[in-house]
Amino acid sequence: MRDQLLQLIPEFLEIQDPDLRERTLACFEDALQRGGWVPDDLRTMPFTLLLDPCPASMAEHVRGNVLVSLGAFDAMKKIYGDRIPLNRDILVSGALLHDVGKLLEYARKDGKVVKSRNGKLLRHPMSGTALAFHHGLPEEVQHIIAVHAKEGEGFKRTPEAVILHHADFTNFETFH
Repeated sequence: MRDQLLQLIPEFLEIQDPDLRERTLACFEDALQRGGWVPDDLRTMPFTLLLDPCPASMAEHVRGNVLVSLGAFDAMKKIYGDRIPLNRDILVSGALLHDVGKLLEYARKDGKVVKSRNGKLLRHPMSGTALAFHHGLPEEVQHIIAVHAKEGEGFKRTPEAVILHHADFTNFETFH
C-alpha cells in the first residue's frame, strides 16, 4: 500500500522530518483501510460530492492543495522572511491530511461514491482530526485539519492553517 500511495501522491516525500512523514503516511493508510479503500481508488474518487460531475479526483485535489500551499509558503518566505513564522513540514502534513476524513465520510454504493453512515454523522474535518490525533500527529497538524473548512470559521487559524484554508478553496472554487 505504501509504495502505491507514494507513487500516486509523491508529495509525502516533501516532508523532511522522517517521524512526521511516517505518521502522516500511517494516518492516510489507516483512513484508506478504515474506509475500505485502496490507494488506486484515489484516482477516481471525487474530491467533493458537491459538484456532479466532480472535475477532479481526490488524489489530484490533495496534490493540488500541497502544491498551492508550497507556492504560497515560498512566496511568503521570499517576501517576508522570518517575520511570519511558518513551518514547512507542518504545512505539508496538514495539506496532505486536510481531507483524510473524507475516506471515512465517503462510501461506495452501487458503483457510485456517496456519503457513508459516518459521513452523515461527522464531517471530514472532525473525523480527520480524530485520525491525526490517533496517529500522534502534532497539534498544529490537527489544527489545520480541524479548521480548514467551515468548521474553522470563528477560530483563529495558525499561519499554516490560513495558507491551507485558502489553497483548499482555491482548488475548489476555481471549478465553479
